[in-house]
Amino acid sequence: MTIQSTDVATWLQAHPQFFEEYADLVAEIFIPHPHGGRAIPIAERQILTLRERNKLMESKLGELLQFGEENDQIGDKVHRLTVALLQSRDLAGVLGTLNYHLQENFRVPHLAVRLWGGEVDETLSEFSPTSDDIKTLAQSLNTPYCGPYVTDEVMAWLGESAPHLKSFAQVALKNDGVPFGILVLASEDPQRFYPEMGTLYLARIGELSAAALSRCLD
Repeated sequence: MTIQSTDVATWLQAHPQFFEEYADLVAEIFIPHPHGGRAIPIAERQILTLRERNKLMESKLGELLQFGEENDQIGDKVHRLTVALLQSRDLAGVLGTLNYHLQENFRVPHLAVRLWGGEVDETLSEFSPTSDDIKTLAQSLNTPYCGPYVTDEVMAWLGESAPHLKSFAQVALKNDGVPFGILVLASEDPQRFYPEMGTLYLARIGELSAAALSRCLD
């Protein structure tokens, strides 16, 4: 009967007292160094394994701390945007506040807003006519879209910078589930808005913007 290495491992797991009964034998067993070169005792190999695991855990902890700090910074920006939107008294003020905070605090280089329904202010570009396709798109956006594609109509809203833009976020502006506008963010960086990114804060910004805008449109 041939004994497989898995059989040995299973037996050792079931009989841990083996290592106590034959401690001297275990100390005399040498195995290859994980990075090549000389053979080392099993105990030394275990120490190296623990060190590698500690380094991996330290790296993961560092990533978690970094993510936590980044989330705190974004949360602070969202808070400041919220306060500024609450202080805005009219539609032009809300739009100006939104534009300023997204560009200056969130470092979004390009953005566009389109609104429909309610009282139209023809002096504002945000009320420029939008197609039914855009309104259908806004209705379908239950979560923000992030990625490299927008329609030609949306691209036209972004002016002369449009040919250089590589990534986009589209956020529906809704009141009680009914869309009345859309917020578009854009960047020359193809990785600024990508399909796999989290959209929690984008969704919150959309909800805040929609609440402030709908208050002025009623």
